Amino acid sequence: MTDPETLSVTIVDGYVDEPAHFGVPPYISTYPRYAAGALVDAGVPREQITYHTIDRLRDEPDYWRDVDEADLMIYLGGMTVPGKYVGGTPAEPDEVRKLAWTANGTSLMGGPVKFGVGDENAGATETERQDLDFDFVAKGDVEAAVYDLVESGLEGFNNRMRDLDEVSRWAREGAFIVEQHPNHPEYLICELETSRGCAYRCSFCTEPLYGNPEFRPPPTVVGEVDALSNYGVKHFRIGRQADILAYGGDGEAPNPDALRQLYSGIREVAPDLETLHLDNMNPITIVEWPEQSREGIRIIAEHNTPGDTAAFGLESADPVVQEENNLNVTAEECFEAVRIVNEEAGWRPDGDRDSAPNFGDDTSRRLPKLLPGINLLHGLKGEREETYERNRKFLQRVYDEGYMLRRINIRQVMAFDGTDMSDTGAEIARDHKKLFKQYKQQVREEIDNPMLERVAPPGTVLRNVHLEYHQDGKTFGRQLGTYPLLVGIPGERELGRTIDVAVVDHGYRSVTGVPYPLDLNAASMDELTAIPGIGDSTAGDIVVNRPYEAIADADLGTEFDLSQFMTTRPLEPAD
Repeated sequence: MTDPETLSVTIVDGYVDEPAHFGVPPYISTYPRYAAGALVDAGVPREQITYHTIDRLRDEPDYWRDVDEADLMIYLGGMTVPGKYVGGTPAEPDEVRKLAWTANGTSLMGGPVKFGVGDENAGATETERQDLDFDFVAKGDVEAAVYDLVESGLEGFNNRMRDLDEVSRWAREGAFIVEQHPNHPEYLICELETSRGCAYRCSFCTEPLYGNPEFRPPPTVVGEVDALSNYGVKHFRIGRQADILAYGGDGEAPNPDALRQLYSGIREVAPDLETLHLDNMNPITIVEWPEQSREGIRIIAEHNTPGDTAAFGLESADPVVQEENNLNVTAEECFEAVRIVNEEAGWRPDGDRDSAPNFGDDTSRRLPKLLPGINLLHGLKGEREETYERNRKFLQRVYDEGYMLRRINIRQVMAFDGTDMSDTGAEIARDHKKLFKQYKQQVREEIDNPMLERVAPPGTVLRNVHLEYHQDGKTFGRQLGTYPLLVGIPGERELGRTIDVAVVDHGYRSVTGVPYPLDLNAASMDELTAIPGIGDSTAGDIVVNRPYEAIADADLGTEFDLSQFMTTRPLEPAD
């Protein structure tokens, strides 16, 4: 028997991405935190638990010795909705196998239930977890496997699901692991789980594999936030649930009292938090229980931070596709839900709840508090050419009637074992490849671009934009949060910094911004020409004639109102 007090453990995070759970940096999923908590609960001292991301192992090979020398090496990973990532690169099967070969101690692999590492990271449909030469593979909750394995003296475990008492303890006790994340503390957002499972059974979705909804009581989630906050975390995403409005209820109807306890409790224990966002909200809940939903949405918007997104799983506006795939919301019902969220939460902090900012007050130039996002999924059973036109018309109607969508997510289905999808999705995707490409481009041009200008008009201030990479002479960055806007800033700036930005122009899914406030007496040519109406010639004249005592003293040659984000601090005296 191995004594837990003498056990050295290395946790390697290969990242997860699930429909209701982000884990690729800047996000940290629940898995490494819960696994660390399970280790502590089983008797392993915190100082003997080491955590690394797969990117850290790639960048700093010396850390592989922690994999080699650990008595227990735990690998966590699995992608059920692979995407494109900026903050990190999920582990590939060969890398995961190398971890198993390198580990001289006991090795354990786990991740999303019924899913794991393997070729699905590359987008394949094979989801049976491969062992990749690990000693143990957790096919239930990996945190439960971790606890049982240590309890058994590293001899084995039964594949099982953890219970509410266990996850409540492990969530708090594992919070310390965030300090070992390379992004800690400034560029790290913690996923928070309020529930697992779903009351509905859409054909393609993996969430029902967790069973019917099971909710964590508000004090347990608040306690987890309290612990994370004590370790320096200021960014949180309540993303791990199928429907935030159903939280604390029967799995379908809203429970505003539970939401109030959750959100007010979080604000009480983490008063200095900088991000509090959510993810999934079921539009059918809003339509079937409109008054309770309105109250719940108001509670969320009162406590969250600007730019929040409630992802709506419309999936298809085509009634044929809806019926064949057991989708639970019609296009008309989803439109009604869009309207209600806009009415209750589409206001800007300290603004007048209009769709355009009031530039008299900086705080009213923020993004709206909470807007719906629309998920559209192609390749579902019953899809036809008419499906694309119905989807496009739905989006056009939302725009034409003056409402806002924060995000339109168009993707093609992945078929998973345990769902009702088979090879049908892949066949439909191949048949409709050209049509899908044309339709997606049309949506980007006709809907995304004008919608983004409505959501973030010129002059909108984006606080704390993290600078991530350079491309084509620009620096690109994002705020922390749910589906943050990509911001392009003229010039190549030092990466890793955080700056405030004012929006000046719009792409399909990104914006161009300049530092806020922009100093007319120090702005670069690139920054000046990014402003609509200022060309190279005007920018050159501005630079030559500096300094200015007031913005009005400069001939800016544009009707764009620069007073909303410009200043005229005097230039420093020359040496």
